[in-house]
Amino acid sequence: MSRALFIVDVQNDFTERGALGVTGGDEVAERISTYLAAHSADYEIVVASRDWHDGDNDNGGHFSPAPDFVDTWPVHCVADTYGAAYDDVFDTTAVTHHLKKGQGKPAYSLFEGVSDDGNTAAALLDEYGIRDIDVVGLATDYCVRASALDALAHGRRVRVFTDLVAGVHPESSAAALAEIESAGAEVVGSGG
Repeated sequence: MSRALFIVDVQNDFTERGALGVTGGDEVAERISTYLAAHSADYEIVVASRDWHDGDNDNGGHFSPAPDFVDTWPVHCVADTYGAAYDDVFDTTAVTHHLKKGQGKPAYSLFEGVSDDGNTAAALLDEYGIRDIDVVGLATDYCVRASALDALAHGRRVRVFTDLVAGVHPESSAAALAEIESAGAEVVGSGG
């Protein structure tokens, strides 16, 4: 078995009650939990990322009082706050590795994250001999997109499960999935 599941940013600030809430975020969190309960044994590792931003600075220009919602954003996912915590309905029991990304700078891809003991996604893929990666989470048009494209850039075979992602905007989410597919990933439902 050389498959990993990457769960991107299923956090309170990216679901309905959060600072950058995605419509359908809670539903995706619940579906990911259901999927994990049935399929965690299919994966060598299950890696979850979280935005984990500093609360005392603009995180390299990532936070802005006048955000453009492309490169700059309202304050979100500040370390050790409710907004940065995993979504309330996301059951993390099967997660084997937790990565925090941001920490003073802009970060979108799960590959920019680091665990508390200093591990990175790239190091984990090599350590466990992972060839195949399934990607799920929030938001399709930003962090899921960046994570899937980085997984492809690391030479892995990638699937993005369309029923286990939700995006900020329908148009940019559809464009992101098309871009991911044209880069070589499979864009399919989690049922196969």
